[in-house]
Amino acid sequence: MGKIVTYLEMTGREELTPGRAVPGMELRREEGLSALVRSVQARVGAPYGWRSSSRTDQQWTELARAHPHRQYWLVELSGTTAGIAALEPQAGGEVEIVTFGLLPEYVGQGLGGHALTLALRQAWATEPFEAESVRRVWLHTDSNDHPTALGNYLRRGLRVHRTETVEGA
Repeated sequence: MGKIVTYLEMTGREELTPGRAVPGMELRREEGLSALVRSVQARVGAPYGWRSSSRTDQQWTELARAHPHRQYWLVELSGTTAGIAALEPQAGGEVEIVTFGLLPEYVGQGLGGHALTLALRQAWATEPFEAESVRRVWLHTDSNDHPTALGNYLRRGLRVHRTETVEGA
């Protein structure tokens, strides 16, 4: 059996249901080609088989060229990096959350709800690409991601708008 990919969306910032606040947690913008972004993204994605966990320097450079509007935000907890969110403004006022996750040592501590809340708020505050305002924030997850990921997305107010099964994945 293949993996199940679930696409979720939010079409109004008022749909956000914030997670429990975590004192000292914030987002910090980081340059996309930085060694820190690459390291954090690799460590977050490695347990789930993300392609980004094994990108070469050349692949990162090609990605930056292909996606010049992508923004990388580090999830920080009291000044220590705990995770990452990558946001990509798209045509028509859409923002995709391309990457979201916590480093393995922060998983299971009740931090994901607030981290996702911060990422969603930042997505809604992102300057849209070729539009007057952000009208939709979306992401996808799959059955290989952390088992609580889909539930967190749904609890924050994202709703499923499509699912598909990818064979051989």
